[in-house]
Amino acid sequence: MSPPTTGTVASPSTLGDDLIAPPSPIESPQSHAPAQAKTVAGGCLSVVILGASGDLAKKKTFPAIFNLYKQGFLPNDQLQIFGYARSKMTSTELHDRLRGYAQPMKSSCILSFLLQVTYISGPYDEESGYVKLNEKISSAEEAKCGTTCSTRRLFYLALPPSIYPIVSAMVWKHCMNPRGWSRVIVEKPFGKDLTSAEALSSELGKLFTEEQLYRIDHYLGKEIVQNLLVMRFANRFFVPLWNRDNIANIQIVFKEDFGTEGRGGYFDEYGIIRDIIQNHLLQVLCLVAMEKPVTLTPEHVRDEKVKVLRAVQPICDEDVVLGQYEGYKDDPTVPKDSSTPTFASIILRIKNERWDGVPFVMKAGKALDSRKAEIRVQFKDVPGDIFKCKNQGRNEFVMRLQPSEAMYMKLTVKQPGLEMKATQSELDLSYQQRYQDVVIPEAYERLILDTIRGDQQHFVRRDELQVAWEIFTPLLHRIDEGKLKVSPYKQGSRGPKEADELLNVKADYVRTEGYIWIPHSLKV
Repeated sequence: MSPPTTGTVASPSTLGDDLIAPPSPIESPQSHAPAQAKTVAGGCLSVVILGASGDLAKKKTFPAIFNLYKQGFLPNDQLQIFGYARSKMTSTELHDRLRGYAQPMKSSCILSFLLQVTYISGPYDEESGYVKLNEKISSAEEAKCGTTCSTRRLFYLALPPSIYPIVSAMVWKHCMNPRGWSRVIVEKPFGKDLTSAEALSSELGKLFTEEQLYRIDHYLGKEIVQNLLVMRFANRFFVPLWNRDNIANIQIVFKEDFGTEGRGGYFDEYGIIRDIIQNHLLQVLCLVAMEKPVTLTPEHVRDEKVKVLRAVQPICDEDVVLGQYEGYKDDPTVPKDSSTPTFASIILRIKNERWDGVPFVMKAGKALDSRKAEIRVQFKDVPGDIFKCKNQGRNEFVMRLQPSEAMYMKLTVKQPGLEMKATQSELDLSYQQRYQDVVIPEAYERLILDTIRGDQQHFVRRDELQVAWEIFTPLLHRIDEGKLKVSPYKQGSRGPKEADELLNVKADYVRTEGYIWIPHSLKV
């Protein structure tokens, strides 16, 4: 990390071991990285996208696969992609949709990529379509690598969870790979409560082993989230600080500055807690709060995440604030009497040696004053405050997940000048400045590549999913029964005023008035 201010570059002889380079250009850290074997070898790879005509496939899945292809991770002589959906169209028509829709796919290698994409139209609940799909896959495998080489099949279910059981049963019956591995990626939401999640897990568990199932949560593929374990366990100075003796509270925040925008009908069925907090933010909490795993093998990491979840105490109603933005029910797909929350602030409490007494605030909302996702760790006040630091605000360590990925530490420092006056500034690692020559991959790229490699570290295990639903199901049922108040809030605001009161009173959060972090890309 480096301070935001710039000045004269000191002589290396006066700086110990840390040599300072001129401020521009910034050397790419990639130049010191070991060479990486990009190609994912192992035989012919068939990627099957079920729901290929839907928004998720067009916006996320196909562009992610294309970017892996463009970077050389998926070799042309091994890759074939099949799209399957009910929509009546040809492969050429799908190609045209992908060209016009996915901005990242405007590239010189798009033509060679699209040659690998075949579209098959068929129903989701009839065997004939899957028989045809398997014939196409088998024929392409034979043409690519003959009849003796090993093959690989990856099935991506870009579909509503309600049809996972029937689609999975058809894939298992007709399309499983007889010459190598088969892996299945399923998207959230994994149920609506503990009962439905367990029913879905049981249905899928009858067909696929846990090693074949990849429950994707794209937040686990974000760059800053992936950096959490490295930051926590590879830096000595965090070890004595990361506990209840030094940390006052932790916030994990997701904010959008727009409403449901055409997704009102879908969103109203789930609400902000099921859509964001129970999965995305809870996964981040696990990485913030877990103990160091024995190794970085997927099972050791996921074991520690489950331990943290099991230590979370039941949620009290007085630790919850719910809201709905004004105008939400103007969407014609939303019932006029809907009380579905579009905002929630929830305090979770972890009862273990490290975190007992530290409130974890999970906050998510739509139509708020800004768009961001971040982790904010606020430290306790300095004892014996001779500089009146309380007037400036507490130290905070902030990890900005999106937009403008960054990590920065808010510190109290002397304001330059003749007076001995304290002010707040920051040590700032802004990725756009420090890693100018590095392309930060999209979360879906990383997670699809992990699936091909067989690495399940960044995917949700069945027992982890179960404990997550055990935490939130009682609260969700009370909300569904109308037992908790849902307060209105104006679009473009910070949310219900009760949320700030909850943060200040119940979570002991001290807001720094007047301090604004400015990303490096916006600084003059």
